[in-house]
Amino acid sequence: MGRLAQTDGLTEIQRDILATVREFVDKEIIPVATELEHRDEYPAAIVEGMKQLGLFGLTIPEEYGGLGESLLTYALVVEEIARGWMSVSGIVNTHFIVAHMINAHGTQEQKEHFLPRMAAGEIRGAFSMSEPGLGSDVAAISTKGVKDGDSYVLNGQKMWLTNGGTSTLVAVLCKTDEGGSTPYKNMTTFLIEKTPGFGPNPTVPGLTVPGKIEKMGYKGVDTTELVLQDVRVPADRVLGGVPGRGFYQMMDGVEVGRVNVAARGCGVARRAFELGIAYAQQRTTFGKRIAEHQAIQFKLAEMATKVEAAHQMMVMAARKKDGGERNDLEAGMAKYLASEYCKEVVEDSFRIHGGYGFSKEYEIERLYREAPMLLIGEGTAEIQKMIVGRRLLEEYRIAE
Repeated sequence: MGRLAQTDGLTEIQRDILATVREFVDKEIIPVATELEHRDEYPAAIVEGMKQLGLFGLTIPEEYGGLGESLLTYALVVEEIARGWMSVSGIVNTHFIVAHMINAHGTQEQKEHFLPRMAAGEIRGAFSMSEPGLGSDVAAISTKGVKDGDSYVLNGQKMWLTNGGTSTLVAVLCKTDEGGSTPYKNMTTFLIEKTPGFGPNPTVPGLTVPGKIEKMGYKGVDTTELVLQDVRVPADRVLGGVPGRGFYQMMDGVEVGRVNVAARGCGVARRAFELGIAYAQQRTTFGKRIAEHQAIQFKLAEMATKVEAAHQMMVMAARKKDGGERNDLEAGMAKYLASEYCKEVVEDSFRIHGGYGFSKEYEIERLYREAPMLLIGEGTAEIQKMIVGRRLLEEYRIAE
């Protein structure tokens, strides 16, 4: 293990957790990741191993059977997992967001019902906000929930669900139009338990997961649509028990999710650097190893600096949230920086590999297809810059 991406001030427990995860990644993920990715195969054995390690309950409070760890610990774990295979971190991420939302906003009954089984990995979560015509404009949401007695009837189509098929619990954002003064106060999050699988769901009439969306990268993990046709959800499955709070609950989930995406970018970039610096010391041209050429050394120096900068930015954003401070500025910066630097570091490593980087035999080919997803997930670079810009104007507003 090199000196890059080290984190000061960790407890002994945090260091032990990271050492265990790093060993798991090196032994159980990296050796099989490329083969599974090329087959677009769900990593069932890896997921079972993560369940045994308790990773699905990493941040869930101990009273509900989890480990009660911080966002920082979780982010550092995700960085290690993404270093092995980014798709595996996606399997954990949406689960983590849903668990965070239930723990932060759920009723006591919802916490007691869901969190212990989520901590054990028996229930696995998916997060459903986006729609085919929605993009970043959440106010344009069209999936609707209408109150009918002691339940709601949901109709609409959702898009880009990570774990859409394999999950057993989906947090779904719908428009409910129950008197809020703005569109953002007329949205509600529903918790829908379902059977894993594709097609019409046998336990939730009207709910359909059509199938996996084919992607250029981020394979292995299933990304899906979700179709709701007169799906009836009990009112006690409104997150928090009160309608109209869904937008704010989802944005809280996205905020911690941005730290997670930053951590994924850090992990992928670190792996790309490791592959690049190793290959540079093996490949010989013009009578010497390419690592001895100044042009390659310049690339390695730039790559390492970006790996280090992104890691430290991500750590700062996580610590802000753990300290109870507002962190949308830092989370936006971290997500933007880490995803952009990840793309650049992966491309430089690809260039160092030369023609071999274009071969599926080499791991960098997989990373080259995975990195672009980070430019989009949890908000594009443009959205992050908009968030950061607005917050900076709040912080530096001049007196008029």
